[in-house]
Amino acid sequence: MTGFDRYFQISARGSTISREVRGGLATFFTMAYIVVLNPLILGGAKDITGAKLSTPALAAATALVAGLMTILMGVVARFPLALAAGLGVNAMIAYEIAPHMTWADAMGLVVIEGLIITILVLTGLRTAVFKAVPIQLKAAIGAGIGLFLALIGFVDAGFVRSTGVPTPPIGMGTGGKLLGWPTLVFVLGLLGLLVLVIRRVRGAFLIGIVGTTALAIAVESVAKIGSSAGNPKGWQLNVPKLPSTIVDVPDLSLVGKFDLFGSWQRAGWVVALMFVFTLLLTDFFDTMGTMVAVGQEGGLLDAEGNPPRSREILLVDSIAAAAGGAASVSSNTSYIESAAGVAEGARTGVSNLVTGGLFLAAMFLAPLVTVVPFEAATAALVVVGFLMMTAVRTIDWTDYEIAIPAFLTIVLMPFTYSISNGIGAGVISFVLLKVVKGKARSVHVLLWLIAALFVLYFLRGPIESAIGA
Repeated sequence: MTGFDRYFQISARGSTISREVRGGLATFFTMAYIVVLNPLILGGAKDITGAKLSTPALAAATALVAGLMTILMGVVARFPLALAAGLGVNAMIAYEIAPHMTWADAMGLVVIEGLIITILVLTGLRTAVFKAVPIQLKAAIGAGIGLFLALIGFVDAGFVRSTGVPTPPIGMGTGGKLLGWPTLVFVLGLLGLLVLVIRRVRGAFLIGIVGTTALAIAVESVAKIGSSAGNPKGWQLNVPKLPSTIVDVPDLSLVGKFDLFGSWQRAGWVVALMFVFTLLLTDFFDTMGTMVAVGQEGGLLDAEGNPPRSREILLVDSIAAAAGGAASVSSNTSYIESAAGVAEGARTGVSNLVTGGLFLAAMFLAPLVTVVPFEAATAALVVVGFLMMTAVRTIDWTDYEIAIPAFLTIVLMPFTYSISNGIGAGVISFVLLKVVKGKARSVHVLLWLIAALFVLYFLRGPIESAIGA
């Protein structure tokens, strides 16, 4: 056993270098879309002055921070959990926060939020809160994320779409019909991946993603379908065709463009404080759910449902939040797509070295990243969602005191498109039901605090209206 093996516990966790490499590749290919999508979200919005962020600079900085933070997670926490700019949080910054201040001010708030979470980790509070959550509720969090992940996969591939009418709000394909070659490519990719998984083929997820991408490139070269912009039968996110150029020089001009205190003067301290609180609570609990789900998928949780080196995982994630703000790409957080790598065999931080290295390479190889369409990558998310949903078997559905909070946790994640909303509903209902049953003293004091904070979180709309935010 080499020092490298001992440090990362490769053999101890029943893994091998080849499995870690395959897992790292699978995680990257299921996450690579963020290098394209994050610039589209942030670059499409304007701040209070009407300024917009450069799309090429956003793409380069997104890949840079994702690569560095993913590698840091692998080296420090030694856990197969990759990080990148958080979806949902970036939209909040683009469309809720930036209109009240400059981009530098908005990113300064993200840095402040990340620093606060880092302090909470160093004081042990964030780890203590995580461990205070009951084990069956943790299982529900993992199952809920699985269902959420499957929905993300179906929606991103265009298999499930908004109907544009109140009832039903979403439906299959366009007008209830599956139309277009991209949808067929997704379906074939999903069925092919299911066959590979059932037959326990090594490298199933990686083979599925690469094989479906090759099929998509072949279909596009013949049918000339184009983008989904203005064409419901087009490809989602990327048009799968070989790029004319492979290497590009990254633009890192946005790194360091943040202002810690400008927002407090420009938007007012009350408004700034509410934004920081919302960012804080979202980041605080999203990672808790993600690390449980990934650990659960890899069989890495202890008897209490905690992954190894929880404190280090949370610390790196907190640092990543601040790093994302410092690079003007929004808060970076742990990605549930890491479960695709774990399903491929990743069990240690070695897979992060592969994923992070590929993100750093993506700064220079951005044209290659744009080859993979959603239709080729998202089949892996659907299958991983199924694997994670199997955690529901560990929940005692005959005990309503835990079954109801578990149910709310599971269903509200996909229905509200938010991990935090599901966790919040689960914790609040858990505490409430314990009180109703006369078992208030059995509730951990930190769960009372979490429930109170989530009540404020869900009431932030009326609170912002009352203070004129």
